[in-house]
Parts: sequence; structure tokens; C-alpha cells
Amino acid sequence: MVVRLSERRPEVSPDRLLSECVPPPRFADVRFGTYRPDPDEPSQAEALAVLTARAARLATPRPTPSFWARLRPARAAPGKPGIYLDGGFGVGKTHLLASLWHEASGPKMYCTFVELTNLVGALGLRTAVEALSSYRLICVDEFELDDPGDTMLISRLLGQLVDAGVEFAATSNTLPDKLGEGRFQAVDFLREIQGLAARFDVRRVDGPDYRHRGLPVAPDPWPDEKVEQEAAVRRNASCDHFVDLHRHLAELHPSKYGALLDGVETVAITDIRPLTDENVALRLVVLADRMYDRNLPLLAGGVPLDQLFSAQMLKGGYRKKYLRALSRLIALARAA
Repeated sequence: MVVRLSERRPEVSPDRLLSECVPPPRFADVRFGTYRPDPDEPSQAEALAVLTARAARLATPRPTPSFWARLRPARAAPGKPGIYLDGGFGVGKTHLLASLWHEASGPKMYCTFVELTNLVGALGLRTAVEALSSYRLICVDEFELDDPGDTMLISRLLGQLVDAGVEFAATSNTLPDKLGEGRFQAVDFLREIQGLAARFDVRRVDGPDYRHRGLPVAPDPWPDEKVEQEAAVRRNASCDHFVDLHRHLAELHPSKYGALLDGVETVAITDIRPLTDENVALRLVVLADRMYDRNLPLLAGGVPLDQLFSAQMLKGGYRKKYLRALSRLIALARAA
């Protein structure tokens, strides 16, 4: 029986949200030993050495503080409490980040920046701080600032968790003092960005920049009738009209998008249309990430996927998000 994602209303407990903060399946087995630095890019070997050394320290459990120690802020580890890998797409940053997570002792957390903001939004800042203050390490992939509200929220979260002795590791395609550049110029926003940057030891990981690579060519879309017929014969497939799906996403907290896909093995979407609303587009980006994490083939009808985001969107402040989503959706469509 075909599932309609637009008819699902999953409820997600805080325990589930936290338990799912682990590397996605495609990075479940990576380790430092499986990372192959490019001999022509010495920064890759340098980043590997720095993270390997940090992992050796993080492999030991956090010491249990005494009663009196609990009354004062935790003493920070030597150096900055965070390490930040900056570099283009495809140079192995996520491989290194996931390897660090695998080596560290628990409790520990791995998520994307979007997942972290969604988690805090679902739990509330106070509850999130209480839940994460005992963690040894928090890894944040694809660190990116979407708006001043997110920046200030995560800055407060990181500040309180650093005071509690939590360490951080993050990756991004943009240096931390440049995050948000070209979008917002408010003085408070810039102050928050500088505060975040001061917490990280920045390590550049060089390699071919993804902006010099062409976006993969989208496969030809299927007729809607064929999408529906194929979904009907595939095991545990979902099938939704594009408009029904994106309207439904607007009614769900993004932290529930993963649960929306529970039990689904193939996603089918009919009548995909070009987007003009940035809010709708950003919700689709989050759904694309959750689909990609689960490696769900995509049966797509309507316009070709490379026409999903307008030319103006692909030149704007969220350009990297949209290009990443297109790359992932096209890969999933080819897998179908």
C-alpha cells in the first residue's frame, strides 16, 4: 500500500531526537584510518593529524566533577574548546568529523547545523542545555547561519555548553567570521558571529572547490502516471503530489521530517514545480537532507529537478543550501 507523507503527523520525543544525533549511514563506518589525504594538498594531512590528536584526548571520559566543582564553571580543555574545518565540498571534512565522533567517548552528539537549531527549537534552550551539558563532544556538520535569530540562539547554546565543559567540532564551506556574509549586516548579528569564531581553532582543508564543478545533470522526469504506477509496485513507497507535500511540511516542525520518512524505502513525488517562495524552498532542503541521510531513491515527476530552484535563488544568500539539495536530489533520482 502506498504511503502518503502528506497524511502523516509524526510525534517525536526528546529522547528520540537526541538518540538520532549520530552520523548518517553513509558515514557509519568511516575512521581516520580510511581517510586518504591528497598528497598534493598538505592541509588534508595536517587536518588529519590535528583531529587524530584531539580524538586521543576525547577518547577518555570526562572526569566526574566534585560537589564543589559543580558550583563553578567547568575548566576548559587546553586550547580552544572547538575545532573548525573549513574547505570546499568533497575534500573529506565530513569524513574527518565523523571519524572524530567515532573515536570520542560518550555521551556525544553528531548533527548538521540545521538539525541542531531544530533540536533547540523543539526542546527549548534551557532544556537543550540541561540535556547536553554532560556531553563529551558535539559535532556539527555544515555549520551555516540562516538568520540572526539562529545565530544568537546557537551562540548562547555554545557559550553555556562550553562553560559546562563540552567540546565542539564543526565543518563548513565558510570561515566562521564570514558566516552570514551577504545576508545580514545588523551590528548584533556581526557581534554574535565574532563571538562564535573566537571559540574555534580554524583549520583549512584545501582541495578542488565544488564551485568549479558543474552541477550533475538531472535525469528526465517521469510522467506522473508512471511515478504513481511505479510507487504502487515498490515495497514501502510513498507517493505525494508536490503541492500537497510542501504544504504539509509547513505544518510540521522540521525536527519531525526524519520521522515523516519512517518505514519508507522509496519517495515518489508527482508534478514537481519551480519554486518562488524561499520558505517553501528551505523546507524542501531539509527534507532532501533527511532523504539523503536515509539513501531513499526518488521517483520524480513534473519539471526536471535542476529547475526546482529559480536562478535568483541560486545566486542568493542560500545558494550553497540549494546547490547541495539539488546535488542530493539528483543523486537520489538517479538511484531510482
